[in-house]
Amino acid sequence: MREVYDALRRRAATDGAKLVFNDDANRLTREELLARAGALGRELPAGANRIGILASNDVDWAAAQIMGVATGKTVVPLPPFFSSEQIGHIVRDANVELILCGEGMRPLAAASGIATRAIKTTQRAAPIEFVEGFKQIIYTSGSTGHPKGVRLAGRQIGWSTKALAEVSNASDADSYLSILPLPLLLETICAIFIPLLVGGRAHFSNESAKIFAAGHVPSVSTAFERARPTSSVLVPQVLGAWVRELAAAGMRAPESLRFVAVGGAPAPEALVEAAWALGIPVFEGYGLSECCSVVALNRPGARKNGSVGRALPELKMSIDQQEIIVEGPSVMDGYLGGTDAGRVWRTGDLGAIDADGYLTVHGRKDNLLVTAAGRNVSPEWIETLLLSDRRIGLCMVFGHGEPHLTALLAPSAAGGEWFSKAGSDEVLELISRCCAGAPPYAIPRECVVLPPHEIARLGLLTPNGRFRRKETAAYFNEKRDGAV
Repeated sequence: MREVYDALRRRAATDGAKLVFNDDANRLTREELLARAGALGRELPAGANRIGILASNDVDWAAAQIMGVATGKTVVPLPPFFSSEQIGHIVRDANVELILCGEGMRPLAAASGIATRAIKTTQRAAPIEFVEGFKQIIYTSGSTGHPKGVRLAGRQIGWSTKALAEVSNASDADSYLSILPLPLLLETICAIFIPLLVGGRAHFSNESAKIFAAGHVPSVSTAFERARPTSSVLVPQVLGAWVRELAAAGMRAPESLRFVAVGGAPAPEALVEAAWALGIPVFEGYGLSECCSVVALNRPGARKNGSVGRALPELKMSIDQQEIIVEGPSVMDGYLGGTDAGRVWRTGDLGAIDADGYLTVHGRKDNLLVTAAGRNVSPEWIETLLLSDRRIGLCMVFGHGEPHLTALLAPSAAGGEWFSKAGSDEVLELISRCCAGAPPYAIPRECVVLPPHEIARLGLLTPNGRFRRKETAAYFNEKRDGAV
């Protein structure tokens, strides 16, 4: 990570007044970022080595993150969309000694029972001299009350930053739009570390990130039109909403865009094609926190629709009994409190690599459904087919051990009226058309239709918008009479 910090200092010395980060209300030049980070570092209590960050998507988070890098601290991002019980678990599990808080976050931080300090400061100080030792502990899913901490050192994060900058052709002409929450490691890398490494800049869309963190899909057309960025990272759900907005308004994406990565869940081929047709240069990727967020990525000049691209340079991917295996410099040190991982990681994801090295991901090994007839079905495969229809906003397939599968569907904004008028036969016909390429045993023969707000009210979604699969299946299995 020294290379990232040195790049910031070098450019600040020659062009310190240039904007590097801004949010909906604030801005930081390179000089100001160094001064804020310097002041924060010098205000830290002696012996505070594990630092939590609890803030919105804004310049405060960026300043705290750079301070942690420069001073060799162990940084623990605290997702503001986690419950207070989850945050308390993280603080205890990671032995956090101090929480740096953004505006309005101090009450949530204080509930954990440890010392807090505001990030925002009027003080300015000379740049900090770089100290080796930076680490980051990432708590990923939030799908249970006690998520596991992933231990990453500066060498993994620094390597991933350089590799992603290289394959995405990042440069000092880039302007990045940050839509996803910064506690997600990939967003930290793409919105903070890559712009500093290459001399670009980033805009944090506070409101979009807040809406997404609350489990809803933000309207991003306006954010992209205002910022007119060159690059961004999205999840398929947000990309789908953007495509529908543009299509409904008869608009195209800003011509400034050159690279929009999409990942975190399967992106239907039809959605990707629709995005490209509207001027969104989408590049699908695949990764996991245990491998520093990105393993494979489509890239300019090397893209194959339906795949998640080739492995990043120096990473080796292989398939063992359908499971994706990753070896190389981005593999984590290990889980907090666990043994070292080494340089080889069994991902638990199912996939295949073609003759050209492009990876296709079929789903999670532990999500595999086995019907009563002994047929194996990856639910993600069927869900991706269903999400190719613009009327479907969310879906989950379940039915392990049952004679046939069931689909839980949530209408999109574009599909609400159709679903309100459609009968059960029409909905099942829609499912059959979407899954026309799948074998009969993999096509759901029952369905449940609920609006997104009702699914969220029932507590069936994680804070980052994914279904809690076991809990959701158990809930509807107990209410079989609710299926149509």
